[in-house]
Amino acid sequence: MSILAHSEHASGTGEEPPDTGAARTAAEDRHRLTATQGLAALSLDAMASVAYGPEAIVLVLAAAGAHGLGFTLPVTLAIAALLAVLVASYRQVIEAFPDGGGSYAVAKRHLGRRTSLVTAASLVLDYVLNVAVSVTAGVAALTSAFPSLYGDRLWICLGVLVLVTGVNLRGIVDSAKAFIVPTAVFVGSILVLIVVGLFRDAPVSTEAAAGHASALAGDATTVGALLLLKAFAAGCSALTGVEAVANAVPSFRAPATRRAQRTEVALGALLGVMLIGLSVLIGRFHLQPVEGVTVLAQLADASLGHNGAFYVVQFATVVLLALAANTSFGGLPVLMGLLARDNYLPHVFGLKADRQVHRHGVLALAAVSALLLVFSGGDVNTLVPLFAIGVFVGFTICQVGMVRHWRQERSAGWRGKALVNGFGAVLTGVSAVVVTATKFAEGAWLIVVALPVLVLAFEAVHRAYARIGERLELGRVPEAPRRCHSVVVVPVSSLSRLTSKALTAAVSLGDEVVAVTVTQPDAEGRRAAESLRRDWELWSPGVDLVDLPAPGRALGRPIVAYVHELAERHPDNRVTVLIPEVEPAHLWQRLLQNQRGAVVAHAVRRDTDAVICRLRFRIDTRQPGPVPAAPGKAGTRR
Repeated sequence: MSILAHSEHASGTGEEPPDTGAARTAAEDRHRLTATQGLAALSLDAMASVAYGPEAIVLVLAAAGAHGLGFTLPVTLAIAALLAVLVASYRQVIEAFPDGGGSYAVAKRHLGRRTSLVTAASLVLDYVLNVAVSVTAGVAALTSAFPSLYGDRLWICLGVLVLVTGVNLRGIVDSAKAFIVPTAVFVGSILVLIVVGLFRDAPVSTEAAAGHASALAGDATTVGALLLLKAFAAGCSALTGVEAVANAVPSFRAPATRRAQRTEVALGALLGVMLIGLSVLIGRFHLQPVEGVTVLAQLADASLGHNGAFYVVQFATVVLLALAANTSFGGLPVLMGLLARDNYLPHVFGLKADRQVHRHGVLALAAVSALLLVFSGGDVNTLVPLFAIGVFVGFTICQVGMVRHWRQERSAGWRGKALVNGFGAVLTGVSAVVVTATKFAEGAWLIVVALPVLVLAFEAVHRAYARIGERLELGRVPEAPRRCHSVVVVPVSSLSRLTSKALTAAVSLGDEVVAVTVTQPDAEGRRAAESLRRDWELWSPGVDLVDLPAPGRALGRPIVAYVHELAERHPDNRVTVLIPEVEPAHLWQRLLQNQRGAVVAHAVRRDTDAVICRLRFRIDTRQPGPVPAAPGKAGTRR
């Protein structure tokens, strides 16, 4: 490809007029994201995490009673500080790696191939789990409001998955446009909840929690460091999705780097404000976790009252949780495209369809997510223990890689930047260890096993491509092309217009053409062969007809044996098998075909090195066919 591209530029044939290139760029930009659209398409995971991040902190601290809940705000502030570090780091990642890939790209350049594959595997697992967790969490919120739907939650989950997949197959811009309104409603309702709550001295309503058992344990006199670490690690689940913007930089409009950086900062600012604001209200209203009611629902009840505004918050949360899977659909296909470019995934994942869609990556993500949903039965509690471990691994490796980046680059202020990244690496590394240790028995061991398995799969694909490249001598100048004697073999079973078209194509392609017919061993087969031979001699097309006996009634094996015989007789010949086939006017009419061409093509492809050419003869039933010749004339036999 590079040689062809070079020759085109050298000869001038590969160049385009400036207006054409500008028009093409403008057309492609229409299918890329603005900063606002990027916030809607790539931040849903992070935004939706405010529905379960503060609650995760409260549930851990509740083990120490009311005294433990007093540490909700300090733990949240620590998470917000880590969020600021991550946003600053990923802004630098976006600038240094404008082709996308985020943590994978950083690790690949600065930490080596194996580490980059661990990062990629962790991100792949996290993205897939994010889809399953987001969909099940959204449906769980829905079934909490409408208990009669609980028995159908799996089908509802699959329906939501189909909806999100279908929107993403139309392009990331269309998905962003579809999700701007739900994102705006959710963010707006949370900000209103916080602002209104800050002006209240006591809860307006506690109706949502009334009658539900408290999950608060007995008061403890002290709160240990391990409990705080657990709370910090649990709350860090709110940081999942922060890396998605850096992974999908190529999806933004030009200037892609600047738009992606603005999106990253906006995401960090909104997420930080919502997390801190909700934690402040938890302390102000002295909320306690109760069974069956989320902390966010209690906060909406306390701040806005048990009225229409309360249900707006709940409905917006349901919708955004269900649609938070879109973050994975925006980031993972781009990452898979980069892995395919580096020969760690099948190259089909690197292909883009119309509207700049990595269609195969989208479909693969949907298929694996559907399997997870079926495996879990649509139960979010089955999947949550597996969630967020992969993203912490990616965070940590990315921060370490950026430290090496600054040490190698040594630009102005590199020591301060490296210190920030190093501090972030310590925090995320501790979180990864704590989350894995605390959730290991609950199912996190699956991630620990899946990571190396996925890395081994990447390496197996890479080795396969390396072997193929070695056989193809990629990267070397090939020998000059030379002409060799060409023999075209045409399988026929009767005389027809299709036979004539096939032989016309064959004599145009090859130096020598041979028609072959497979003769079945029974009496009927012999009679058909003799009849074809008589008609062939009457027709006299100037091409020899060779009878190939088929002792076992196999259709492909006699042709394969004949191709081998030709190759042994003249090793320098290039043998082509031209298979004539009818292309029906309607799809359902393919069921009427005998599939002889497919059988022959499969046998020849499997057992020989011959070139296979399948000649399609299109039949348009709207056009009148030729008037049949008088009976008995050559060429009338079908």
